[in-house]
Amino acid sequence: MFLPTTKSEIDALGWDRLDVVLVSGDSYIDSPHMGIALIGHILANAGYRVGIIAQPDVNGQDDITRLGEPRLFWGVSAGAVDSMVANYTAAKKPRSNDDYTPGGQNNRRPDRATLVYTNLIRRCYKGTVPIVLGGIESSLRRISHYDYWSNKIRGSILFDSKADYLLYGMADRSVLQLAEAFDKGKDPASIRGLAYKATSVPDSALILPSVAEVSADNRKFIEAYKVFYQNNDPVTGRILAQQHDTRYLIQNPPAKPLSQPELDEIYALPFERAQHPYYESQGKVKALETIRFSVTTHRGCYGECNFCAIAVHEGRTIQSRSETSILDEIKKITTLPDFKGYITDLGGPTANMYGFECQKKRTQGACKDKRCIFPSACMMLRIDHHPVISLLQKARKIPGVKKVFVASGIRYDMIQHDPGSGKQYIQELSEHHISGQLKVAPEHDSPKVLALMGKPGKASLLRFKEDFDRINIKSGRKQFLTYYFIAAHPGCTVKDMTMLKNFSENSLHLSPEQIQVLTPTPSTWSTLMYATETDPFTMEHIFVEKDMQLKQKQKDILLNKGQERPWKKRS
Repeated sequence: MFLPTTKSEIDALGWDRLDVVLVSGDSYIDSPHMGIALIGHILANAGYRVGIIAQPDVNGQDDITRLGEPRLFWGVSAGAVDSMVANYTAAKKPRSNDDYTPGGQNNRRPDRATLVYTNLIRRCYKGTVPIVLGGIESSLRRISHYDYWSNKIRGSILFDSKADYLLYGMADRSVLQLAEAFDKGKDPASIRGLAYKATSVPDSALILPSVAEVSADNRKFIEAYKVFYQNNDPVTGRILAQQHDTRYLIQNPPAKPLSQPELDEIYALPFERAQHPYYESQGKVKALETIRFSVTTHRGCYGECNFCAIAVHEGRTIQSRSETSILDEIKKITTLPDFKGYITDLGGPTANMYGFECQKKRTQGACKDKRCIFPSACMMLRIDHHPVISLLQKARKIPGVKKVFVASGIRYDMIQHDPGSGKQYIQELSEHHISGQLKVAPEHDSPKVLALMGKPGKASLLRFKEDFDRINIKSGRKQFLTYYFIAAHPGCTVKDMTMLKNFSENSLHLSPEQIQVLTPTPSTWSTLMYATETDPFTMEHIFVEKDMQLKQKQKDILLNKGQERPWKKRS
């Protein structure tokens, strides 16, 4: 069921007014992979009347006013990607394409879309109902953060945008609690996962260094980020407060993880898995090709790569759907008229984290002095690939399914920490769930750079490659690995990239093609390093390449045409 996006749809439903209007920087794709659609269906399932305005024209009033003013609140999201990342490359050059815009041309999503949409609403509706921010742009900019595109520390997007509230993280439960509070005229200030503005600080809050302090002092900025990160745990997180001018940003503790039945219920909602016809008439969106026939198995990631924002958005606690829920979704997909038998991805942020989690973390919270799998896997985690193997085996046997691909990333170091089923997992992937190549992301080979990235050493990669090659030799399959690498990460020099090139050619037998220059995105450890030129874990100075031409030089050292030679027996 599509949520209404035109006045005629509202009239057809017999509604005189919407309760909630959601505004998005993406085209309206009705899929559980799209945050606006997911939040919209959660609210609709609870009985609220919800409409969606996608990529409104910011140069006039017709688009933003076509559904009228909602009764309870506006929800504003820049979309599935931070608008500055969507609009600019790591070299700060404009992107010509946008996979979430009809026709693919990047001409519909404004820079700093959250701010633009909020201001647009306020221009058209003076004294309107509350405006609530959500989505990844707002979630990662909810406190003071380094902004790569302006090269400065910015305060919370809640203050910049002049919105009323901000829901961070996945917001499944907190958006319902907020809607109920508005509906009943209650104060929403105690809702978990909520950030708001205040003139005073709650008694139990931890006070971060102010925006003025973190802007003037790198050490204060590092201190603030450390406290912010440590309190991003749903079990141990505390209320945070940070002064912005004469007021304070108040961030409540994160929302509790959903139970498996709650998660299953969300993914059973009636998504169309298609682009709304109103927007499809303007052109198809490329993103739908990737997500239409893909299935999410779980949320969260405890990999904690320092350049990745998943830990502070989805969280470090794995929330897995039941096997039944996932298989039922695949069965629904097989009934779609244009399904050709191929599930394009069965996974999550990291595919082989499905089905298990550290029980100590669930009850006591994430450890503050160590990570789950870096520098090596913690014994308390009890890595077990049996659940994901069972799921894959059952999924590929569903009538109408020809192939189930695992396109999500995997952690090969975890496979080696699972003596019970790790190698069986590689075997399953190799025999049934890849098409000629498997993508992995070692990112680098330098011990120094890998440590700053929070990634395992190259020995783990070489062991995985040896196992993968052995399986393919035995089966006679001509399959190979492709690799993702990052250039110009803090700590990385031209010399490091030259050594990586030698490693790639001599040990991996390839000239890499999948190389990206690091984009410092808000609220990651790597961005903190980039901004401060400091290792926040040791407080030592580190080299950071900031010259655009020299960043490109690092990439060019590694970038050559070709890819790993297909399998052949090596002496």
